[in-house]
Amino acid sequence: MINRRIMMTSLAAGLIAPAFRSAFAQEWKAKYPELIFAIIPEENASGTVERYTPFCAYLSREIGTKVTLRVVQDYAALIEGQKSEQIHVGWYGPASYARAYLTGAKITPFVIEVSSGGIKGYYSVFYVKKDSPYQSVADLKGKNLGLVDPNSTSGNNVPRFVLDKMGIDPDKYFNKVVYTGSHENAVLAVQQGTVDVAANWWNSDDDSNLTRMAKKGMVNKDDFRIIYKSDIIVNSPIAYLDSLPEDLKAKIKQAFLEAATKDKDAYAKLSDGKDDPFQPVDHSAYEPVVNLVKFIDGLRKKNG
Repeated sequence: MINRRIMMTSLAAGLIAPAFRSAFAQEWKAKYPELIFAIIPEENASGTVERYTPFCAYLSREIGTKVTLRVVQDYAALIEGQKSEQIHVGWYGPASYARAYLTGAKITPFVIEVSSGGIKGYYSVFYVKKDSPYQSVADLKGKNLGLVDPNSTSGNNVPRFVLDKMGIDPDKYFNKVVYTGSHENAVLAVQQGTVDVAANWWNSDDDSNLTRMAKKGMVNKDDFRIIYKSDIIVNSPIAYLDSLPEDLKAKIKQAFLEAATKDKDAYAKLSDGKDDPFQPVDHSAYEPVVNLVKFIDGLRKKNG
């Protein structure tokens, strides 16, 4: 008799649990009829929207609620959007994620982008015009330097770090330091002669911001030359709000991890088909970048 009661209780629990989970899912769907997925533009706004719209449509299908793309002005806007919980999922650069973490954003990185061949890192490079006389940073004293954004890893933090290791304070060494606002604008500033050298991201000879611009006919790749390449930098994370329900976070993470197989075309469009599938990540991968950002903050205070 006792065994029968236990069996009936277990059966009832088994029937109730799926119903409870379903009700819980409906509860978060009511609370989150729309999720905001934010990125910063690496290219012009129309190009960014074209690149990400199919992926957002895929996420909407997989997660079961509308995912809306928001192209924010810069990393500071992304950070503030997540701190105010107006942005649910954000695609960061490593340094901007570190900045968000250091300024109290309640977020967790859950996947990392992976370059072709399983590489979870990229580089910061300095570009000059191919026909310029500059062969090294030493040749550029008194010239104009183009950086991307104060919270860009490859476009500001790593360049300032490596310049400091060379004994160079960029704000004193160069005639002018210009923040261009985007990686594309930094390349265009070199092309147009606004700056003599500019920082940018680079994965490989056929996968960089420069090659993407060349593919769109914006520049000729062969008009530029790299005079410095950094050590490898951990790839960019995507982070969601800690306040999201656990089962919603699980669905978001699963959708990202399965994107490369479930919607190959949408995923390939993100990186011109040059990235491997997303992989799981956590905060520990970015501790070195947190320390880098702290170092850069120290430089600002010292030189300020």
